Amino acid sequence: MTVIAVTGKGGTGKTILSALLTHFISQTTSKVLAVDADPDSNLPDALGVAELVEKTLGEVRETFQVSRDEMGTANKEQWLEGRIYGEAICECDNYDLIVMGRPEGEGCYCYANSLLRGVLRKLMRHYEYIIIDSEAGLEHFSRKTIDSADYIVVVTDMSKKGLATAKRIKELSEELDLKFKDIFLVGNRITSKEAEETIRKFADEIGMKVLDFLPFDEKIAELDLKGEPVVNLPESSEYYQKARKIAEMFIELHAKSTTK
Repeated sequence: MTVIAVTGKGGTGKTILSALLTHFISQTTSKVLAVDADPDSNLPDALGVAELVEKTLGEVRETFQVSRDEMGTANKEQWLEGRIYGEAICECDNYDLIVMGRPEGEGCYCYANSLLRGVLRKLMRHYEYIIIDSEAGLEHFSRKTIDSADYIVVVTDMSKKGLATAKRIKELSEELDLKFKDIFLVGNRITSKEAEETIRKFADEIGMKVLDFLPFDEKIAELDLKGEPVVNLPESSEYYQKARKIAEMFIELHAKSTTK
C-alpha cells in the first residue's frame, strides 16, 4: 500500500492535483482510495462524482456518537464499520472515495475517533494506493485519524504565504515524526522561469525535492466556471501531461516498494 498525502495552503491547487493523481493512477489499478480530508470537500467536484457521495465520514461519526449508548452490548466497531462500508464509501468507476467532512462538534469524540482509526486501518489494507487531499497543516495526521503517509506532496503557488505554509508543513512533519519515505514540493500556476528558480532555491534551503512546476492553465478556470471536473482537461494540455508524469512517478515508486 502506498499513501500519498497532498497538502498546501488553501487555494494553491492541491485538490486539482489530488484529483488528477486519482484519475491517472486509477487507470492502472482499481485498488485506489481517494480521501477528501479537507473540510471544504472539493475533491468530489474535481473528480466529477459529487452526486455519488451519500454521507461523509463525519456524519457517520456523529450518528454513532448520538446512538452508541443505545446500542447496549452490540459490537460498536462492527456497527461503525458497517455504516462506513454501506454509506460513506463512494464506489466510483475505477476507484473508491471517502469524504471526511467537517470537524466534529462539541463534546468528547475520543472513543468514536479511536474506533474510527481502527476501522480505517482495516479498510485501507484493501487498497494499493491511498490518495489524500489533506487540509493545510496535516491536522488529520496530528490527530492520527489517518496514519502517516508514505509520501507528502506540498503544493505551492508563487505567493509568500504559499511558501510559508510549505515550510510549516515540512517542520510539522518532522515534529510529528511522520514515517514518510519522502516529501516533495510542486509549484502550481507558475508563469515564469524566475518563479521556478525562486521556488527551487526555497526548496533547497528547507530540504525538499521539487517534483515539477505546473503552468497556469486557463482551461482549469473555464472548467470550474462551467461546473465541470478538472479530470476533463484535454490530453493536449501541458498541465494534464505534467500531472500524469507525476502520477507515473508514484506508480514506479509503488512498483519498486512491492518488489523488494
